[in-house]
Amino acid sequence: MLEQRIQQQFFDAADLRYQSAEALAKPIAEASQAIVGVLTAGGKVLVCGLGPSAALASLAAAQLIGRFERDRPGLAVVVLGADAVVANQLWLAGGAADALARQVSTLGAPGDLLLLMDPEGEHDALLAAVDAAHANEMAVVALLGRTGGALRAALGETDAAVTVPHDRNARVTEMHLLILHVLCDAIDLQLLGEEDPA
Repeated sequence: MLEQRIQQQFFDAADLRYQSAEALAKPIAEASQAIVGVLTAGGKVLVCGLGPSAALASLAAAQLIGRFERDRPGLAVVVLGADAVVANQLWLAGGAADALARQVSTLGAPGDLLLLMDPEGEHDALLAAVDAAHANEMAVVALLGRTGGALRAALGETDAAVTVPHDRNARVTEMHLLILHVLCDAIDLQLLGEEDPA
């Protein structure tokens, strides 16, 4: 019984990846092009998420600042909310819903991009961050789940959404990790070209 349930977890995850490959290829390509456009124009990418998505945001920033699978110059990426002291001070100043938005307003500039992750698409703090990005004339790339919720509705015409069509947060978060790896690979491909097969 237990082993069958464990196996089913693997099957469900594999099925979701297989079923999503075709539907998500275009939005992921658009998201990677938006990120590359901002970086090559001298802008920067601000990355954020809450809970498990905050860990994914830190991982994405590390792979873009450092390296993914190939060596390249570091890319201008800032992870938001990672500093506990800063986050606590912002929370005291304006409440949890304003902490990320305050960072976007302060660190973001016109031509920059906000990359965020939220399996539910309903967090007030992330909605406020999107509003702050738009007020700063920044584009937004959102990795979402289910239908995308209020966050998807808050996106503008020049923004990009990659929405994983699944109801379980665990499955969506797993897919967000894969999508971040695919984004990093697509960014490297656009910046460095095809890898030498030798």
